[in-house]
Amino acid sequence: MKIYIIILLLLGFSSNAQKQDVQKSIEIFFEGFHQRDTVKIQSICSSDILLQSISESVTKGNKLSDEKAEEFYKSIASIPSSMKFQEKILSYNVQIDGTMAHVWAPYEFYLNDKLSHSGVNMFTLFKEKDIWKIIYLIDTRRK
Repeated sequence: MKIYIIILLLLGFSSNAQKQDVQKSIEIFFEGFHQRDTVKIQSICSSDILLQSISESVTKGNKLSDEKAEEFYKSIASIPSSMKFQEKILSYNVQIDGTMAHVWAPYEFYLNDKLSHSGVNMFTLFKEKDIWKIIYLIDTRRK
């Protein structure tokens, strides 16, 4: 009986450590985002990352848009230093199966300390060597 308890505890610790590693990659992504540091962002993104956004609007309708990685990095690097922005992640729901992870992360986005929009970020990650790399990012945006 004791051996089963030890095995369950070890599996729990391993699963929790994996989830923390996945979350850390997302945190590095946002550190780079807030610092306008595309090198940091790219360090945990796949070179083939897919980026999409869903804009939700009652008046304009819903719109799905794609963004190329190069355009994304260029837009981050070109954010004026005078612009204050922050994306607050409200929670992380991390699911892992082997070398694939899925993260559901509701957020609020602030421009100059005022709420601009909110939604959910959904990340898919792949464990490449010992690093969880973001391979897909889609978010919803609503005012």
